[in-house]
This record gives sequence, structure tokens and C-alpha cells, in this order.
Amino acid sequence: QVELVESGGGWAQPGGSLKLSCVASGFTFSHYGMGWFRQGPGKGREFVASISWGGGNKYYVDSVKGRFAISRDNAKNMVFLEMNSLMLEGTAAYYCAGDRYADTVSGPQYWGQGTPVTVSA
Repeated sequence: QVELVESGGGWAQPGGSLKLSCVASGFTFSHYGMGWFRQGPGKGREFVASISWGGGNKYYVDSVKGRFAISRDNAKNMVFLEMNSLMLEGTAAYYCAGDRYADTVSGPQYWGQGTPVTVSA
């Protein structure tokens, strides 16, 4: 049974930081590109960041470049999203996703249930 379980969401002030984690089970994690997506209130789901299945390539949406960092630990079947200098528009549900042998995660086969992030003063 495939599972992606996110954690680490919560509240942060503008300019603050949060670190999201996602633990995977039920598939060969090291064979999957992993990504983070988000869906803000009244908005569609958008790509935030991804890391290739080999870990060598990382991609970010322009709005988070220089502020967010994605990483993975294949030994623990985990992917992380470190979010710094959070902005109000970062308020969203953040989803972890897996895409088999992907360099950039564009068509994930697996999705987590999401973890909420609220950025407010």
C-alpha cells in the first residue's frame, strides 16, 4: 500500500521559516522523483519544487527560488522542503508527490494528503 505522509505544516509569521517532511512507503522511493505542490485558498494546485530520482537535479517555481530548498534522504524514504522568508502568499496546503524515474515531477503517480501552512502576522 502506497503512502505519502506529510508533516511539519503550521503557522508562521511573514519572514519566518518552516520545514516540511514527507515519509514514503509502499514503493521504491529511490526510483522516484519527488516534488512539493501547494494549493492556496481559492487557487489551483501549483508546482513548488522537485528533486530528481537521482537527487542531482532540483527545480523550483520562480516565486520560491532562493527561499525554499528541497532535499531527500533515500535511507529514510523521506523528502523535505525547507521554507525560509515565508510570505503571505505561501499560505496553502502543501502536498508531497512521487513520479517514477522523473527528473522533474510533472505527472506524479502518488500524492500525499497535504499539510496546511498558514503565514500571517
